[in-house]
Amino acid sequence: MALYSEKVMDHFRNPRNVGVIEQADGIGEVGNAKCGDIMKIYLKIENEIITDVKFETFGCGSAIASSSMATELIKGKPVAEAMQLTNKAVAEALDGLPPHKLHCSVLAEEAIKAAVKDYYDRNDIAYDDRQFPDCASCHHCIGEADA
Repeated sequence: MALYSEKVMDHFRNPRNVGVIEQADGIGEVGNAKCGDIMKIYLKIENEIITDVKFETFGCGSAIASSSMATELIKGKPVAEAMQLTNKAVAEALDGLPPHKLHCSVLAEEAIKAAVKDYYDRNDIAYDDRQFPDCASCHHCIGEADA
């Protein structure tokens, strides 16, 4: 049995939405100090709809595939719907990830939430702090990875 699904391999070999959005409406950057993966998500939002999303990921194939799939799942969706995206949904959309690589789908979820939080902060949009994971809002993992 193959370690990675065909979808994981496809999104790793042919990642969608790679790049930077200049003057993005929201940017989220998260990392995992243990494995060294770093994800950065850029959002362009018009009328509360994610009209464009790009990512930059430094990490393993599962991290790149998770970033690619997550951007595909939220592109064209309302911000509120993007906030509901879970790491489980990302992993399922990839037809599964090995258990030791599930943290990559967690990073994708956290990066999206961090980008949405940045959008809210930039636009003085009120939100409930409980909507956002601690790591995504404080970015402490990035600092640990850089140390």
